[in-house]
Amino acid sequence: MKQQLSPDLVTFGETMGLFMPPEHRALERSALLEQSFGGAESNVAIGAVRLGVSAGWFGVLGDDPFGRIIKKTLRGEGVDVSRVRLDGEAPTGLMFRETVAGKLAVHYYRKHSAASRMRPEHLDADYIRGSKILHVTGITAALSPECRATVREAVRIAREAGVAVCFDPNLRLKLWTIEEARQTLLPLAEEADYFLPGWDELRLLYDSDDFGTIADKLSALKAVTVIKGKDDRTIVLNRGQRTEVPFYPAERVVDTVGAGDGFCAGFLAGILKGMPPEEAVRLASIVGSLVVQMRGDWEALPEWPLVEQRLNNEAWVER
Repeated sequence: MKQQLSPDLVTFGETMGLFMPPEHRALERSALLEQSFGGAESNVAIGAVRLGVSAGWFGVLGDDPFGRIIKKTLRGEGVDVSRVRLDGEAPTGLMFRETVAGKLAVHYYRKHSAASRMRPEHLDADYIRGSKILHVTGITAALSPECRATVREAVRIAREAGVAVCFDPNLRLKLWTIEEARQTLLPLAEEADYFLPGWDELRLLYDSDDFGTIADKLSALKAVTVIKGKDDRTIVLNRGQRTEVPFYPAERVVDTVGAGDGFCAGFLAGILKGMPPEEAVRLASIVGSLVVQMRGDWEALPEWPLVEQRLNNEAWVER
């Protein structure tokens, strides 16, 4: 029997060092900072592994303390990092999070970072071909023209090999204008097998507030489209069928960062476990609800036994 050299889920992109003041203090008024890291794609990889799915993440990190601890931590979480590159000539990007007037503020230091130097020739085509799903986001595509070309090439490799493509637009208007984003993200949506936009992202990408108009455009795609955050529910458009899945309630909300990545990890884990898209969305909603109840980009991503318990409506045994 031929040994599988690739995990079932492969993803790649930018992961950055993260610093936060404790207890939601402002950066200017805190003498201490907590160190972690975050990145949409690496968050998804961690979440998928915790849900019992094999996952690999790759990207370019600086050969510096931040890059090395990111790689080591991902490996410790069970994520395959065998294709990660450490760049000795460019730094790992950094971000600083704080709460200002009750709202989240993020400050990025990513210009000329190692991640922005990723090129198509850095891809291991066989690694992508050996997976079952390739997951990409619009964040990586926004970093530089070279990163944009890398995302397109990865998707091309996957499509030719019959590997399913999942695309989360993760629209970040601090990185490019909406006009620039549309030119790249809408063609990527046309290539995807699973398209996971938020409702607010769709309104911007299609320049419309009318659900019927947007739904018609989405129906022209070959993808199963999962619309997040439309009137406290998730809408699944699957081969002409529309299904609405209510949000799974959270007992409390502590930090909403990472909820979307948790949702994506749950959805992809469900698909890889053989669930139909609608059931995978239910799993994803449970994961997202658990993520918002703790602080951090990926630390709150739940393990499979807890999620399975919620799926089966089993009572929590406290003692």
